[in-house]
Amino acid sequence: MTSCMTATAAAQCIEFNAAPQQGGFVWGKVSPGSVVSVDGSELDVLADGTTFLGFGRDAGATVEISVSGPDGGERCSETIEITAREYRIQRVEGVPAKTVHPPKEQLQRIRREAALVRAARADRLARPDLLQGVLDGFIWPVEGPISGVYGSQRYYNGEPGRPHYGVDVAAPTGRIVHAPAAALVTLAQPDLFYSGGTIVLDHGYLLSSSFLHMSKVLVKVGDEVKAGDIIGEVGSTGRATGPHLDWRMNWRSERIDPQLLAPAMPKPTKSPYNAAPE
Repeated sequence: MTSCMTATAAAQCIEFNAAPQQGGFVWGKVSPGSVVSVDGSELDVLADGTTFLGFGRDAGATVEISVSGPDGGERCSETIEITAREYRIQRVEGVPAKTVHPPKEQLQRIRREAALVRAARADRLARPDLLQGVLDGFIWPVEGPISGVYGSQRYYNGEPGRPHYGVDVAAPTGRIVHAPAAALVTLAQPDLFYSGGTIVLDHGYLLSSSFLHMSKVLVKVGDEVKAGDIIGEVGSTGRATGPHLDWRMNWRSERIDPQLLAPAMPKPTKSPYNAAPE
């Protein structure tokens, strides 16, 4: 339902690039200088009028979007429906017992590392050039069979855990991992307790990608990368039962589904993105 205070204000309502759904990330255009809010929280609006928002795994059925014109005099509000998704149940056996029930002496380390990851995602990096790389389209950081999907309820060694918030791509240890889009490296850690070798890439405006369980981290904090640049190698470090890449994405406090932003996984080829490292 759309309600506008003036006839001309209808032009301020947003058409998104895709239908909003749980785990999704969408963007659209408004008049430059407009103010856009979702459920009372103001969104970023770029100089060309691009605005964007993401939805978590358990997002509700609707959100209220409000758009005020550049002069503040025009206003349009819409109730946007969010498509619900059904999530799988996935049982993972053979996980190292210490990562299911961490020993007490590891709890301080776990809290410290969690703070590092939060800090790596916390800065609002106002870089339209980086975000444009996302809007232009991702590439897969590694190619291979998808072995785990976003949103699935996981059981580790028979015990319930948190939902899985990434997409897992099975690949051999040592296969090179590429940046899926332009970004600034804000975390590069070789051995975190749960996620092992971990990289966080900031795509701008609180949109980030994380890469977990890597055998090698080949970038450092402060590096800028573009789509296709090498950032590391696949591994099975941290809480993992075999070599794979766990790719996750966050927008603000929402965990979103990378697979919705990536193209269809290519069939096996001799692509340079599948090549073994030298």
